[in-house]
Amino acid sequence: MKKAANYLFVALVLFGAACQQKAKEESKVEEEAVISDDERMAWWRDAKFGMFIHWGAYAVPGGERNGEVCKGGAEWIMDKLDYTIEDYENEVVANFNPTEFDAKKWVDMAKDAGMKYIVITSKHHDGFCLWDSEVTDYDIMDSSPFKRDIIKELSEACKEAGIKFCFYHSIVDWHHPQAQGPLYPNYNAGQKDQSVFNPEFPKYYENYLKPQVKELLTNYGDVGVVWFDGDWIPDYTTEMGKEMYQMILDMQPGTIVNNRVDKGRMGMEGMDMEGDFAGDFGTPEQEIPATGIDADWESCMTMNGSWGYKPSDTNWKSSEDLIQKLVDIVSKGGNFLLNIGPDPQGLFPPESVERLREMGDWIDVNGEALYGASASPYDRPEWGRYTTKDGVIYAHVFNWPEDGVLKINPEIKIKKASLLADTTRALSFDESGIALPTEAVDGAVSVIKIEL
Repeated sequence: MKKAANYLFVALVLFGAACQQKAKEESKVEEEAVISDDERMAWWRDAKFGMFIHWGAYAVPGGERNGEVCKGGAEWIMDKLDYTIEDYENEVVANFNPTEFDAKKWVDMAKDAGMKYIVITSKHHDGFCLWDSEVTDYDIMDSSPFKRDIIKELSEACKEAGIKFCFYHSIVDWHHPQAQGPLYPNYNAGQKDQSVFNPEFPKYYENYLKPQVKELLTNYGDVGVVWFDGDWIPDYTTEMGKEMYQMILDMQPGTIVNNRVDKGRMGMEGMDMEGDFAGDFGTPEQEIPATGIDADWESCMTMNGSWGYKPSDTNWKSSEDLIQKLVDIVSKGGNFLLNIGPDPQGLFPPESVERLREMGDWIDVNGEALYGASASPYDRPEWGRYTTKDGVIYAHVFNWPEDGVLKINPEIKIKKASLLADTTRALSFDESGIALPTEAVDGAVSVIKIEL
């Protein structure tokens, strides 16, 4: 009997040791599964160029109502031209039927343009949702005649093409009675007057905003970036922002979240003030910082003046200007998120298509100097910009020197120089600079590869 008891004791000891070892191994696996910030951010830092898509029911009026054109972006028409919620539902949402929408064509255009990720407006400030939400019927499946889940189709097309799928989501909601809905006709009153708020907003946050973000993170595969907007309202608190940020990382540990998830952003310049704020990157809007910033940032910008479709806005930036902006941003360590506002049928405006094609043609030749490149360690030259990668300096020439000599920062010790468009053809150089062909290789930006 005593021997049997000893055997039992030994077995229990061995079992306990085995359980401890298993627990240690599981703990180790769990620790290894934790993704560092640098690992999360790596793909985004290398990508440099993404597509922003502002699209929703507001494409139907295209920024115009009864002959009046709204000021600013067409996506704000519900607020700017004083739609009641009922009028917006009946005149706008009920007529949103984009039968020409083709997610694969959209993704192919982004990929051909050299873009590595797409950020689509899942819900803008008007509150209308582009996915099949279980939280509300105010979505593409239940309130419009289209009856197709746009977010699903786009997420699947992105996955198939190797493009990172990301979504924009508005904290503001002009349609919801517990958010900004009751503020009609000035849905956005709280932006300028911080005393204007809805005491019911915490219920909206808990029972509507968070559950919808959870839906998007649960039902549409891996999400590269969650891009918030509407952080300016007094209803939304920094505590809410930090909770939202942590919820996202708990659900998808590899996801990146912009700084508009919290309350630290300093206006359109997009970077955070001093303090403890959630978010992984700054968001300059319609502007590029004058100098590099010692933090992750992304400049979002329109091709004309409106984020949403607005045919009356013909003030289009040229392809040359957009290419130079892309280079300028990368040379300062940032990313460029360039916007498209599709029309109510689901087609990209031809002006946008043309610019995407021309940017893609340039990147086909010069992408080596952008993807994975770091900010320039040198002062900005008069003729253009520098980027650097893997011991190589890339000189992006905006203004071709009339004397045919590209004057280089004296700290750069050249071993070999060549046109990126033709690396087999070496360029001669001496202390005065690099001898260039008579004419620029590219009218927008010509790139010289300088090996050190």
